[in-house]
Amino acid sequence: MEQAGITILLVDDEADILEFLSYNLEKEGYQVLKAKNGKKALKLAAENKPQLIILDVMMPGMDGMETCRELRKIPQLEGTLIAFLTARGEDFSQIAGFDSGADDYITKPIKPRVFVSRIQGLLRRYKPAAVSSSLIETGHFTIDKDRYLVVKDNKDIALARKEFELLLFLVSNSDKVVRREDIFLNVWGEDVVVGDRTIDVHIRRIREKLGIDNITTIKGVGYKFESL
Repeated sequence: MEQAGITILLVDDEADILEFLSYNLEKEGYQVLKAKNGKKALKLAAENKPQLIILDVMMPGMDGMETCRELRKIPQLEGTLIAFLTARGEDFSQIAGFDSGADDYITKPIKPRVFVSRIQGLLRRYKPAAVSSSLIETGHFTIDKDRYLVVKDNKDIALARKEFELLLFLVSNSDKVVRREDIFLNVWGEDVVVGDRTIDVHIRRIREKLGIDNITTIKGVGYKFESL
Protein backbone atom coordinates (compact mmCIF):
# COMPACT_ATOMS: atom_id res chain seq x y z
CA MET A 1 0.00 0.00 0.00
CA GLU A 2 1.42 3.39 -1.05
CA GLN A 3 1.82 5.80 1.84
CA ALA A 4 0.12 8.60 -0.12
CA GLY A 5 -3.02 6.45 -0.16
CA ILE A 6 -3.06 5.94 3.60
CA THR A 7 -5.06 8.21 5.90
CA ILE A 8 -4.20 8.39 9.61
CA LEU A 9 -6.42 10.10 12.18
CA LEU A 10 -4.62 11.55 15.20
CA VAL A 11 -6.68 12.23 18.33
CA ASP A 12 -5.17 14.11 21.27
CA ASP A 13 -6.27 17.10 23.36
CA GLU A 14 -2.71 18.49 23.44
CA ALA A 15 -1.98 20.65 20.40
CA ASP A 16 1.80 20.24 20.58
CA ILE A 17 1.52 16.45 20.48
CA LEU A 18 -0.82 16.63 17.49
CA GLU A 19 1.63 18.86 15.66
CA PHE A 20 4.63 16.68 16.51
CA LEU A 21 2.95 13.47 15.35
CA SER A 22 1.36 14.96 12.23
CA TYR A 23 4.62 16.60 11.13
CA ASN A 24 6.50 13.31 11.24
CA LEU A 25 3.75 11.37 9.49
CA GLU A 26 3.20 13.94 6.75
CA LYS A 27 6.96 14.01 6.15
CA GLU A 28 6.68 10.30 5.32
CA GLY A 29 3.88 10.94 2.82
CA TYR A 30 0.85 9.94 4.90
CA GLN A 31 -2.42 11.87 4.78
CA VAL A 32 -3.13 13.09 8.30
CA LEU A 33 -6.36 14.19 9.99
CA LYS A 34 -6.39 15.74 13.46
CA ALA A 35 -8.99 15.86 16.24
CA LYS A 36 -8.71 17.33 19.73
CA ASN A 37 -11.55 15.32 21.27
CA GLY A 38 -13.50 12.12 20.90
CA LYS A 39 -16.62 13.71 19.43
CA LYS A 40 -14.68 15.31 16.59
CA ALA A 41 -12.76 12.05 16.07
CA LEU A 42 -15.99 10.09 15.55
CA LYS A 43 -17.18 12.58 12.94
CA LEU A 44 -13.88 12.65 11.03
CA ALA A 45 -13.52 8.87 11.15
CA ALA A 46 -17.02 8.22 9.79
CA GLU A 47 -16.51 10.77 6.98
CA ASN A 48 -12.97 9.80 5.94
CA LYS A 49 -12.62 6.10 6.87
CA PRO A 50 -8.92 6.21 7.87
CA GLN A 51 -6.79 3.09 7.78
CA LEU A 52 -5.30 3.89 11.20
CA ILE A 53 -6.42 5.90 14.22
CA ILE A 54 -3.93 6.98 16.89
CA LEU A 55 -5.95 7.72 20.00
CA ASP A 56 -4.81 9.33 23.26
CA VAL A 57 -6.15 7.54 26.32
CA MET A 58 -6.38 10.45 28.73
CA MET A 59 -8.70 13.09 27.26
CA PRO A 60 -11.32 15.24 29.03
CA GLY A 61 -14.96 14.47 28.37
CA MET A 62 -15.02 11.37 26.17
CA ASP A 63 -11.76 9.58 26.97
CA GLY A 64 -9.83 7.34 24.61
CA MET A 65 -11.44 4.09 25.68
CA GLU A 66 -14.98 5.40 25.31
CA THR A 67 -14.07 6.90 21.95
CA CYS A 68 -12.60 3.58 20.86
CA ARG A 69 -15.75 1.70 21.80
CA GLU A 70 -17.86 4.16 19.80
CA LEU A 71 -15.52 3.91 16.80
CA ARG A 72 -15.89 0.14 16.82
CA LYS A 73 -19.64 0.54 16.42
CA ILE A 74 -19.23 2.28 13.04
CA PRO A 75 -19.62 -0.40 10.32
CA GLN A 76 -17.51 1.52 7.78
CA LEU A 77 -14.51 1.28 10.13
CA GLU A 78 -14.55 -2.49 10.42
CA GLY A 79 -11.02 -2.81 9.02
CA THR A 80 -9.56 0.30 10.65
CA LEU A 81 -6.66 -0.19 13.06
CA ILE A 82 -6.72 1.68 16.38
CA ALA A 83 -3.66 2.27 18.54
CA PHE A 84 -3.70 4.02 21.90
CA LEU A 85 -1.20 6.64 22.96
CA THR A 86 -0.29 6.10 26.61
CA ALA A 87 2.04 8.01 28.91
CA ARG A 88 5.12 6.07 29.86
CA GLY A 89 4.53 4.29 33.16
CA GLU A 90 0.79 3.80 32.70
CA ASP A 91 -0.29 0.20 33.18
CA PHE A 92 -1.97 -0.56 29.88
CA SER A 93 -3.44 -3.83 31.13
CA GLN A 94 -5.29 -1.96 33.86
CA ILE A 95 -6.86 0.59 31.55
CA ALA A 96 -8.32 -2.33 29.58
CA GLY A 97 -7.46 -0.79 26.24
CA PHE A 98 -7.62 -4.01 24.28
CA ASP A 99 -11.04 -4.82 25.73
CA SER A 100 -12.37 -1.56 24.30
CA GLY A 101 -11.29 -2.57 20.79
CA ALA A 102 -7.72 -1.30 20.37
CA ASP A 103 -5.23 -3.22 18.23
CA ASP A 104 -2.04 -1.92 19.85
CA TYR A 105 -0.58 0.89 21.92
CA ILE A 106 2.29 3.36 21.69
CA THR A 107 3.97 4.87 24.75
CA LYS A 108 4.94 8.52 24.83
CA PRO A 109 7.22 10.38 24.73
CA ILE A 110 8.55 8.63 21.65
CA LYS A 111 11.36 9.47 19.23
CA PRO A 112 10.26 10.39 15.69
CA ARG A 113 12.05 7.51 13.94
CA VAL A 114 10.70 5.00 16.45
CA PHE A 115 7.19 6.44 16.08
CA VAL A 116 7.28 6.18 12.28
CA SER A 117 8.63 2.65 12.53
CA ARG A 118 5.76 1.64 14.84
CA ILE A 119 3.25 3.15 12.43
CA GLN A 120 4.74 1.25 9.51
CA GLY A 121 4.59 -1.96 11.51
CA LEU A 122 0.96 -1.36 12.44
CA LEU A 123 -0.07 -0.65 8.86
CA ARG A 124 1.38 -3.95 7.70
CA ARG A 125 -1.44 -5.52 9.70
CA TYR A 126 -4.12 -3.49 7.93
CA LYS A 127 -6.65 -5.53 5.99
CA PRO A 128 -9.45 -3.66 4.21
CA ALA A 129 -12.92 -4.69 5.26
CA ALA A 130 -14.57 -6.98 2.78
CA VAL A 131 -16.79 -5.15 0.33
CA SER A 132 -20.34 -6.31 0.75
CA SER A 133 -23.61 -5.31 -0.82
CA SER A 134 -25.68 -2.78 1.09
CA LEU A 135 -28.82 -4.71 0.10
CA ILE A 136 -30.08 -7.89 1.76
CA GLU A 137 -32.84 -9.83 0.01
CA THR A 138 -34.99 -11.97 2.30
CA GLY A 139 -37.74 -13.11 -0.03
CA HIS A 140 -40.22 -11.14 2.05
CA PHE A 141 -38.59 -7.70 1.68
CA THR A 142 -35.25 -6.00 1.00
CA ILE A 143 -33.07 -4.37 3.64
CA ASP A 144 -31.07 -1.34 2.51
CA LYS A 145 -28.28 -1.01 5.09
CA ASP A 146 -26.95 2.28 3.71
CA ARG A 147 -30.29 4.07 3.83
CA TYR A 148 -31.65 2.36 6.97
CA LEU A 149 -34.76 1.42 5.01
CA VAL A 150 -36.78 -1.69 4.34
CA VAL A 151 -38.29 -2.00 0.86
CA LYS A 152 -41.41 -4.12 0.47
CA ASP A 153 -43.67 -4.27 -2.57
CA ASN A 154 -41.63 -1.38 -4.06
CA LYS A 155 -42.42 0.84 -1.08
CA ASP A 156 -39.86 2.30 1.33
CA ILE A 157 -40.66 1.55 4.96
CA ALA A 158 -38.75 3.58 7.55
CA LEU A 159 -38.08 1.91 10.88
CA ALA A 160 -36.76 3.50 14.06
CA ARG A 161 -33.01 2.96 14.41
CA LYS A 162 -33.23 0.17 17.00
CA GLU A 163 -36.09 -1.49 15.14
CA PHE A 164 -33.94 -1.53 12.01
CA GLU A 165 -30.86 -2.85 13.86
CA LEU A 166 -32.95 -5.54 15.57
CA LEU A 167 -34.48 -6.65 12.26
CA LEU A 168 -31.05 -6.68 10.59
CA PHE A 169 -29.62 -8.80 13.41
CA LEU A 170 -32.46 -11.33 13.16
CA VAL A 171 -32.23 -11.50 9.36
CA SER A 172 -28.45 -11.95 9.58
CA ASN A 173 -29.18 -15.04 11.68
CA SER A 174 -32.08 -16.34 9.58
CA ASP A 175 -33.64 -19.64 10.66
CA LYS A 176 -31.63 -19.64 13.88
CA VAL A 177 -33.04 -19.13 17.35
CA VAL A 178 -31.47 -15.93 18.67
CA ARG A 179 -31.40 -15.64 22.45
CA ARG A 180 -32.74 -12.51 24.14
CA GLU A 181 -29.42 -11.84 25.84
CA ASP A 182 -27.62 -11.94 22.47
CA ILE A 183 -30.12 -9.45 21.07
CA PHE A 184 -29.58 -7.09 23.99
CA LEU A 185 -25.81 -7.34 23.61
CA ASN A 186 -25.67 -6.88 19.83
CA VAL A 187 -28.42 -4.29 19.39
CA TRP A 188 -28.34 -2.26 22.60
CA GLY A 189 -24.85 -3.03 23.94
CA GLU A 190 -23.73 -4.24 27.33
CA ASP A 191 -23.55 -0.72 28.82
CA VAL A 192 -27.21 0.15 28.11
CA VAL A 193 -29.89 -0.86 30.59
CA VAL A 194 -33.29 -1.52 29.01
CA GLY A 195 -36.47 -3.13 30.31
CA ASP A 196 -37.35 -6.80 29.81
CA ARG A 197 -40.24 -5.89 27.51
CA THR A 198 -38.12 -3.69 25.23
CA ILE A 199 -37.42 -6.42 22.67
CA ASP A 200 -41.05 -7.55 22.66
CA VAL A 201 -42.28 -4.02 21.94
CA HIS A 202 -39.76 -3.55 19.11
CA ILE A 203 -40.67 -6.93 17.57
CA ARG A 204 -44.37 -6.04 17.67
CA ARG A 205 -43.71 -2.73 15.93
CA ILE A 206 -41.60 -4.41 13.24
CA ARG A 207 -44.35 -6.96 12.56
CA GLU A 208 -46.97 -4.21 12.32
CA LYS A 209 -44.94 -1.89 10.08
CA LEU A 210 -43.85 -4.63 7.68
CA GLY A 211 -47.03 -6.70 7.84
CA ILE A 212 -45.08 -9.94 8.40
CA ASP A 213 -45.62 -12.94 10.63
CA ASN A 214 -42.36 -14.84 10.11
CA ILE A 215 -40.58 -13.54 13.20
CA THR A 216 -41.37 -16.36 15.60
CA THR A 217 -41.31 -16.00 19.37
CA ILE A 218 -39.53 -18.86 21.12
CA LYS A 219 -40.93 -18.62 24.63
CA GLY A 220 -38.35 -18.32 27.35
CA VAL A 221 -35.51 -18.22 24.83
CA GLY A 222 -35.73 -15.55 22.14
CA TYR A 223 -36.79 -15.10 18.52
CA LYS A 224 -36.28 -16.60 15.07
CA PHE A 225 -36.60 -15.00 11.64
CA GLU A 226 -37.93 -17.66 9.28
CA SER A 227 -36.78 -17.29 5.69
CA LEU A 228 -38.68 -18.59 2.68
